[in-house]
Amino acid sequence: MADLTRDTVLEALGRVRGPDLDRSIVEMKMVSDIFISDGKVYFSINVPAERAQELEPLRQAAERTVKALPGVKGAVVSLTAERKQGSAPPPPRPQAGAPAHSHGHSHAPAPSGTQRSKAGVPGIEAIIAVASGKGGVGKSTTAVNLALALKANGLRVGILDADVYGPSMPRLLGITGRPQQIENRIIVPMENFGIKVMSMGFLVDEGTAMIWRGPMVQSALMQMLREVAWGDLDVLVVDMPPGTGDAQLTMAQQVPLSGAVIVSTPQDLALIDARKGLNMFNKVEVPVLGIVENMSYFIAPDTGHRYDIFGHGGARKEAEKIGVPFLGEVPLTISIREHSDDGTPVVVAEPESPQTAVYLSIAEKVWAEVKARSGRTAPAIVFE
Repeated sequence: MADLTRDTVLEALGRVRGPDLDRSIVEMKMVSDIFISDGKVYFSINVPAERAQELEPLRQAAERTVKALPGVKGAVVSLTAERKQGSAPPPPRPQAGAPAHSHGHSHAPAPSGTQRSKAGVPGIEAIIAVASGKGGVGKSTTAVNLALALKANGLRVGILDADVYGPSMPRLLGITGRPQQIENRIIVPMENFGIKVMSMGFLVDEGTAMIWRGPMVQSALMQMLREVAWGDLDVLVVDMPPGTGDAQLTMAQQVPLSGAVIVSTPQDLALIDARKGLNMFNKVEVPVLGIVENMSYFIAPDTGHRYDIFGHGGARKEAEKIGVPFLGEVPLTISIREHSDDGTPVVVAEPESPQTAVYLSIAEKVWAEVKARSGRTAPAIVFE
């Protein structure tokens, strides 16, 4: 059997006609970088934004063609559209015979085209992004403990690991193995501690280098969000990659985020980068639910003395300065680090600890912000 290579896939896709029916999608340079891992082929097809819905059969044809190749165990194919800066997004096209609101959510009139163009995810009432302007501030640890704290507060919770290049949820939640795929290419999420989880770390080997450009990242994120059997969730927590690159913009621009939580450490350098994240969400009209100061202070386990290793209070001052809620101070403790490394986050490993109490308080404040912005008292979100 011939080896499955990028050239093999491109040769097969050369038989798939593009929208003009005169040339193939390869000849028209519509195919993004192709990534192959464990017999699965990942790529996207670039199409005009205004024709994305009508060209769904083109995506299906490309997928069938690749799946028919020897050695292919599965194919992840998405349509991507690059819109020129300043151009208005097209209005959504409802399917023939479908009601205007086919996802089961209430839709309030939206003042902006940005929010109006974002399709909801059936069954998920609220989507919260946990973001940081730079790496190394404990964002993923904060995201996983926030998700578990929301669960402890009585909500149905899932977590999406949107860091394609450095997925950490499999390790943080102690989950191994690969998810199952059911009919219509839908993936069954992994689960532990009562929350559903999806991560690129489940789909590729841990040592695999993900050398992807923007369209491939966008394709992978949209599949992990929209082609997963999440079921009914009150909230999906999205662990964003650090910074303000392709993945962050994809999630902010294409996903109906209920809001974002910004994680920073107290020192000025981290706060400068945190401001970049805040500005990004403001530009794409995603509300900032608040700021968390992580590694806020250190309590020596032997003496009980407190040390402000990275300074203290910088994130609180920043929140007050820009007018967003300050959600809380998470201490720098050995137990949080050890439990994260062991795959049993501190919220489940030490439910009565002071550290867990901090996360539970942050979760309460976050959910209160989500409900307040939705204009409801019940756990349901109006996607604008």
